[in-house]
Amino acid sequence: MLLCFAVDKCAVSPTGDRLYITSFWYNNLLTLARDGTLLATYTDPALRGPLGLHVTPAGQVLVCGRRSDTVLQVGSEGESKLANLATVKDGVWGPLSVCYSSTTSSIIVGQWDDTILVFRVE
Repeated sequence: MLLCFAVDKCAVSPTGDRLYITSFWYNNLLTLARDGTLLATYTDPALRGPLGLHVTPAGQVLVCGRRSDTVLQVGSEGESKLANLATVKDGVWGPLSVCYSSTTSSIIVGQWDDTILVFRVE
């Protein structure tokens, strides 16, 4: 059961068949079917306090952990981590938002201290 304070961000897959929801207080990423059926719950010590969430046009799920200072790529099924995209070692500190720009081939991360990081991806 989701409570009103359990949903922080949401994003929809490019095909519209999945809804991704971050829950800061419950430290997880939920994946729901279009009809609201829970498909997966992703938790990971590398994803504490998940806030920012973005689904790329290719269906890649990007999520950032505010309290873990990480940006991760999670599988489109919402069940597994595919990659640690950025961490404290890369300058990530309190990430609040994440977005992929296909124009610049970069991941843009907004942080709690009003700084923005840009990571070029190949």
